[in-house]
Amino acid sequence: MSHSIQTIIIPVRDLAAAKALYGTVLGVQPYADEPYYVGFRVGEQEIGLDPNGHNHGMTGPVSYCHVADVAATLRQAVDAGWRTRQDVKDVGGGQLAAIVEDPSGNVLGFLQR
Repeated sequence: MSHSIQTIIIPVRDLAAAKALYGTVLGVQPYADEPYYVGFRVGEQEIGLDPNGHNHGMTGPVSYCHVADVAATLRQAVDAGWRTRQDVKDVGGGQLAAIVEDPSGNVLGFLQR
């Protein structure tokens, strides 16, 4: 099964400043505007700003593939040689996410809505 990257989460230190900056650059208003997350939709792409990302170990943006079963996809990735960086967890609204790291240190997330 093929999965495309549809969500990119960016850790930010100043949520208000980042919201203004990304809103200007993307040319859209956020569809979600909460103290813990600001989300923009541009076509099928979601750009999310996470003010807690750095506290959770994010060192840069994480791209997420949308998948039907995050646990099964995580097992497949680990079987293929990826390392689990974040096990499956509920990230709100019933969404489940996991993050893996390839042998070169690159990260990829899986998101189940």
